[in-house]
Parts: sequence; C-alpha cells; structure tokens
Amino acid sequence: MSQTQSRAATWLEKLAPNAQRMSGLCPSVQVADADLAGETARFIAVVPDANNHYPRAARGEVGLLEGWTLGKVVSETIAADADKAVKRPIVAVIDVPSQAYGRREEAFGIHQALAAAAAAYANARLAGHPVIGLIVGNAMSGAFLAHGYQANRLIAFNDDGVQIHAMGKASAARITLRSVAELEKLASTIAPMAYDIGNYKTLGLLSALLDISNPVAPTSDDIAQVTAVLQQAVSDARQDNTLKNRLGAENRRSSALVRERMREAWK
Repeated sequence: MSQTQSRAATWLEKLAPNAQRMSGLCPSVQVADADLAGETARFIAVVPDANNHYPRAARGEVGLLEGWTLGKVVSETIAADADKAVKRPIVAVIDVPSQAYGRREEAFGIHQALAAAAAAYANARLAGHPVIGLIVGNAMSGAFLAHGYQANRLIAFNDDGVQIHAMGKASAARITLRSVAELEKLASTIAPMAYDIGNYKTLGLLSALLDISNPVAPTSDDIAQVTAVLQQAVSDARQDNTLKNRLGAENRRSSALVRERMREAWK
C-alpha cells in the first residue's frame, strides 16, 4: 500500500496543505505544523511505509520505530511549549490497522515503544495541550492506544471504513473459540464487542461523529466541516482537560458508578 492510499496520509495533507513535513523522523510517522483557526497546530499521522525496516509495520501498523518516534515528537512538543501560556493543539490523525506483531517486535520491546507514545500523549494533555484524536479509518489494538486514545477529545467519521476494536475479527474469533459469524451475532447485542462506529459511539468515548461525503477523497465542504469540529474540540479541551466527558453515555453508567465508589472509599 502506498502512502497516498492511506486515509491518514490523505487527511494530513488536507488539514495541513503544503505544510513541510518534520525532518529526521522515520518515514511512517508524518508530522506537519499548520494553521487551525488562527493558531498553529501540530498534526501527527502514522502512514504505510512499504520499505519499513520492520516488515510487520509496512502497512501503517504502529511498531517499534513508530512508537518511539511518536513519543519523541510529542515529548519535544511539550518541551518546546513549556514556557508558553497557551500550548499548541496536537491532532492525531488516526488510521492504524494494528500494532506490529512479530518476534523481533516482541524481543526488542514493542510494549515499551507503544507505552512511550501513550505516555507522551497523556503528558501533553496534562501539560495543557489540547490533544484531539481524529479517527478517519481504523483504530485497532495497541496502535490506537499508542496513537490517539489519550486524547482530550475523540472525533470519528460515521463510515463503514472506520472500525475501533481491541483486535481484528479473525483474531477475536480464535481467542474466543468462536467463528467470525458467531462473533458478529454476539456483537449485535453486546456493544463493546461490535466493530462498527455506531456501536462504539454508545460507549460515550466520542465527542463527535461526523458524516463525511467522501472520507477517501474529501471535498472542500468535508474539510471545512472537519476543521470546524477540530476547532470546537480544541476549545472544549481547553475548558476541561480531563477525560470525564467519556463517562456520560448510558453504556458507561457502571464505569461512572465504580469511579464514584472508589472516590468515596479513598476519602
């Protein structure tokens, strides 16, 4: 797959048109600074690299190079803005099919690489950077945890090409000792097991679900809509940089109750 076929690459170009890419990074992590409603925002995307040093990460997966590079870029952004009263927004453009599975990845510590990326995004949020996750394609497995899940606000496209889950259907079927058909039947009644973005929305984790006319080849209206929603998400994140906005949905009622009981127990 070429980079031009990646939704993440497409949307990075549309949201940061003609912006110079940050140099010195691995080819699969693309970073550009561009205007967002009158201020500079840092856009970050993981894209396919057919010549990736680690073949398991050639199709846009988040592997060793990607994890450490994401951690480096976000940490450097925090350091650069440390003395600024207003921290720049960070937008993670997300279309990641999986973390990179392989013997070398496991041996060389992919868990540490992805943890470094997740920690950097969390540190950015806690430091006052509005961190926005824009899900334009797949957000799967540890790749999503490393790239975007720590965002103040998550925005997704209402499109069949958008899926969010802990693992792919075939893998989940093997783990649960079920067929894919049986898994899909269960997913129709148990929202956390479903793959479609509509069911994911019921979990309360999304701040916006957008109807985009053409996610693969966006129109000017599509780009304007996304830009406006990003601007609103940045504003909302500056008003409240916690993640409590994720607990408002009916399907998160038990999660909210557990947190309430834990706060009472710790008083």
